[in-house]
Amino acid sequence: MMRGPHKHDDGNLKQMRIFSGSSNPQLTAQICESVGVEMGGAVIDHFPDGETSIKLEDDVRGRDCFVVQSTCPPVNDNLIELLIFIDCLRRASADRITAVIPYFGYARQDRKSEGRTPITAKLVANLIVTAGADRVLAMDLHADQIQGFFDIPVDHLHAAPVLCDHFRGLGLKNITIVSPDVGNIKTANNFTSRLGGELAVIDKRRRSGDCTTMVNIIGEVEGKTVLIFDDMITTAGTATQAAELVRDRGATTVCLGATHPVFAPPAIERLREAKFSHLVVTDTVPVSAEAHRALPNLKILTVARLMGEAIRRIHTHESVSALFTE
Repeated sequence: MMRGPHKHDDGNLKQMRIFSGSSNPQLTAQICESVGVEMGGAVIDHFPDGETSIKLEDDVRGRDCFVVQSTCPPVNDNLIELLIFIDCLRRASADRITAVIPYFGYARQDRKSEGRTPITAKLVANLIVTAGADRVLAMDLHADQIQGFFDIPVDHLHAAPVLCDHFRGLGLKNITIVSPDVGNIKTANNFTSRLGGELAVIDKRRRSGDCTTMVNIIGEVEGKTVLIFDDMITTAGTATQAAELVRDRGATTVCLGATHPVFAPPAIERLREAKFSHLVVTDTVPVSAEAHRALPNLKILTVARLMGEAIRRIHTHESVSALFTE
């Protein structure tokens, strides 16, 4: 049975501590501001040999603690830092530890696509649980089944409300939402339900391990304003190929929205050449100064209020899923 709603209680919030890893302290600061608490104090340092050292500056004994850390590039450094931070909180007698992971790295390795390969998403989940996390709060996991890789509760947020509010405010007309591949249809259909318009799907064929070709579009894009949504932009190959194809088929305007701006090379060059009318991402991953200079049409939306409200609800034992149904 779902608990009834709790009143916002500043006294209750005094039992909360929100800490930031080094991956995205600006997002953590905005989350703390939205919740109405000060960021927890911690010193993150490195020994001469490169080992990570963390020392808490706040008392966390008996506290409800949240540590915000995206496992974005440098992926391994940020992952190890998260594990050490969780262990540090556990050994300092925190009452409950929630790993807040706006961007969850290694999510693409969620199954054995061929023989003699690891399922790294499950390995990372095991590491986080073993380190001492009591629950996880993540945003737009690459694959929904990753929630089941954890043997602790996982709250899975979606950036769709934030992205849709922005695109709704642009007043775009004659919209078609295009899924860049069959696996993304569920996401594209969600955006179609929120924004209206029609749905189209690109037929993507894999030619080799690192080469795909987009050969056909199921649906109508001629004369349309096309919106392409994905959970992440890594090398931007899928998104820019999709943009080229829909333009060839007569789309008048092409826009791209994504949650995680990973921007691994050569993403920035590809996005610059693609010349999207609107290029919109969120701040789950910090965007480099190079990307800002090269992509003048890049718009970064913050998910701080959404994540902050989820953190507050976890702390006060309210429903997190209700954020997407209210």
